[in-house]
Amino acid sequence: MEILSNYSLKNYNTFGIDVVCKTFVSLQSQHEASDYVKNKLDRTLPYILIGEGSNLLFTKDFEGTTIQMQNKGFELIDENNKFVWIRAAAGEKWDDFVSWSVEKKYAGAENLSKIPGNVGAAPIQNIGAYGVEIAEIFNGLEAIEIETGKHRRFYLKELKFGYRNSIFKQTLKNKYIITAVMLKLNKFPFLKIDYGNIKSELETMAYENLNIAIIRQAIINIRSSKLPEPKELGNAGSFFKNPVVDKQKHSNLKKSFPDLVAYDLNNGFFKLAAGWMIDHAGLKGYSKGNVAIHKNQALIIVNQGGASGQEILEFSEEIQSKILEMFGVKLEREVSVI
Repeated sequence: MEILSNYSLKNYNTFGIDVVCKTFVSLQSQHEASDYVKNKLDRTLPYILIGEGSNLLFTKDFEGTTIQMQNKGFELIDENNKFVWIRAAAGEKWDDFVSWSVEKKYAGAENLSKIPGNVGAAPIQNIGAYGVEIAEIFNGLEAIEIETGKHRRFYLKELKFGYRNSIFKQTLKNKYIITAVMLKLNKFPFLKIDYGNIKSELETMAYENLNIAIIRQAIINIRSSKLPEPKELGNAGSFFKNPVVDKQKHSNLKKSFPDLVAYDLNNGFFKLAAGWMIDHAGLKGYSKGNVAIHKNQALIIVNQGGASGQEILEFSEEIQSKILEMFGVKLEREVSVI
């Protein structure tokens, strides 16, 4: 356990905002997490839990405690003829887990390649990409209740997964420190290549037999071509969620915008492509001061150097306002503002 005072969070948020927290705590194990909240946490101050900070926008110094799990390791905890169950430490990088699982020929996570963030943050956000969400491979998680220091295990139904949402973003927000995540992977892969431009990328690659390693590489290629590296150009990945609208709203939009990109959710609702809307509004590449919409991916807001968190927030609100005016749809931030 390490406890540091007046600590810079510049390297703990992918926008690269240089803010300071009153106290920074790194925890190396479930036992340390329990001990810390029982005996050392200053409950008179606010606190936040962070992973890699890939979904955070700091708008000012944080006058409280920042807590990060830094435990490591992947463990096979059970298997049968079809499936394996893996326990992944919350402090591991998510993409390191995907890489490890693909090397082991365990299928199910390959479409989630190159998503930034830590394993412990993945179920909070219900991360997803290229037709797959973590909810589809999630089996359970282990956590420490901050109020009591007690260990608890959560299972799939308890998380109430939704689109980029879970109970840990709602009623249980900042109430538990997630220490490990259990994932159920397949020994016999069902390859998902129909989403986005996976097929077209595969056509450019040389391979003999399609497998999960090839799909992982295709997705890495696609994401690398569209998404800037945070160390080179500060960003938090997709800044906005893809909005969901009802059938009537979708029909009305389709009349006004025949080439509207939308996905039928088969429940009377449609998921709109926020990136398409921003691009169609002529905002891809739009910049103001030190902030811009990335030239290759309209869902990404980038810090071009020296932007404050407040400047980025105000820029995002301008984008929301313009999309609302043009489409009558309010874009919801995927990024958490602190």
